Amino acid sequence: MNAELLCGLLAEPARLRVYSAVVLGATSPEQVAGSTGLPAPTVAKAVQRLAKGGLITAGRDGLRADEAAFKDAVRESRPEWVPLDPDPERDAVLRSFIRDGRLTHFPTVPAKFRVVLEHIVTSFEPGRRYPESEVNELLNRWHPDHAALRRELVDARLLTRADSIYVR
Repeated sequence: MNAELLCGLLAEPARLRVYSAVVLGATSPEQVAGSTGLPAPTVAKAVQRLAKGGLITAGRDGLRADEAAFKDAVRESRPEWVPLDPDPERDAVLRSFIRDGRLTHFPTVPAKFRVVLEHIVTSFEPGRRYPESEVNELLNRWHPDHAALRRELVDARLLTRADSIYVR
C-alpha cells in the first residue's frame, strides 16, 4: 500500500475513528460503534471500505488492524539509497552534512570539512574558467552562504582565483 492510498483511506473522519477503535482493541462493529459513538450504518460502511483497502481484516477473531501498513507505505515511498561517495567513511561524513543536495551546515572538524569541500568542488568542470557570478550561483545551490563556501574552496586550494575568475 502506498502513502497516498493510506492517507486517502484515513482522510474521512469516520474511517479514521473506526480504524483507531480497531487499533485500540475493538473487535466487532458493535464495539467500534460503542467506542466511537458513530451510528452502526456508518461503522459498517467504514469497516467495509477499510477492509477493501487492506487496513482492516475481519476474521474469526473479529476485526484486526494492519498496523504494518504505515511502515510499508514509508518504505515504498522512500527513494533508493545512493551513496554520495564510493568510500563508506567519506559517504558517512557527507551524509552527516548534506541533505537533499544541500549543505545543512559547515563541519567544524577540518578533516570532515575537507571531505565536504572535495565533494562540492565536483560541481565544477576541471580546467573551465568560471566568473565569480557563476561560482556564486553554483555554490548557492549548496548553501546560502556562497561567499564563505567560495572562500573555503579557494583556501583549501580546490579552486584557484585570479582577477575574479575561478578554475578547478
